[in-house]
Amino acid sequence: MSAPVLVDTSAWIDYLLGRESETAGKMNELLSNDQVVICPLIVQEILQGLKSQQEFDHTKLLLSSMPRLHFNPYDAAEGAANLYRTLRRQGITIRKTNDCLIAWYALQAGCAVLHRDRDFDLMAKPLKLKVLKK
Repeated sequence: MSAPVLVDTSAWIDYLLGRESETAGKMNELLSNDQVVICPLIVQEILQGLKSQQEFDHTKLLLSSMPRLHFNPYDAAEGAANLYRTLRRQGITIRKTNDCLIAWYALQAGCAVLHRDRDFDLMAKPLKLKVLKK
């Protein structure tokens, strides 16, 4: 397997909706190369937005086939809070604090993040977070 990539919900949405975008194209490439990994928060964000039971069941099956990042949830919460505080001390405010949790998972696993969300761009340099923005 090539280097794993944690795909943020913003990129998953493009892919799942069948949008013709660079992000969806990159998702296809990553999926073909078995590079996509997931974390619990991304699973929740994706599944909670689905309207029909059929969509839910189909997407849940797809997500369950992805390699999962496993970390202690309390370590993850404390780590994400620390990332947020570190960024605030540098004058950087992250709009969606859940993005700090996703970034923490990626940093711990040594993954890049594929996204369409400016919070990850703000975090990239100060946290040395690898991002793939398409």
